[in-house]
Amino acid sequence: MRLALIGAAIMASLVAGYVAYVTMIGNPRVVTDLKEHPMGERAERAMLLTFPDGKTIPVNYLREDNRVYAGADGTWWRAFDGEGAAVTLLIQGEALTGHATVELQDQEFIDDVFSRLRPTVPEWLPDWANGKLVIVDLKVSAD
Repeated sequence: MRLALIGAAIMASLVAGYVAYVTMIGNPRVVTDLKEHPMGERAERAMLLTFPDGKTIPVNYLREDNRVYAGADGTWWRAFDGEGAAVTLLIQGEALTGHATVELQDQEFIDDVFSRLRPTVPEWLPDWANGKLVIVDLKVSAD
């Protein structure tokens, strides 16, 4: 029993440490890199997504015409469940606006997009571990 509690405490500490690293060290570095090197290697794979409340996170993306797909790991995709929400994107130095929703129902469509968005994900990985698909329909400016 004592060993199980020690093991659980160690696991909880590792998870908390990882979350702290990502939110306080990892993500700020990625955000800075995407802003300072908009045509860099990282910017080919990651964009900045800004929520309606102003929170900004880096996330992998796939842009196809006037639609951007993002893979949501974690729970941030819930901000776009239901009716979705307006967002701002920074993709390779270009500021874009759009409306984000999450696709939870059409597994065939989700699998198709993820095959291009994350082509190196192992096939044995279960769908629930592959993140949620966030779809951003870009606002097209009338130039």
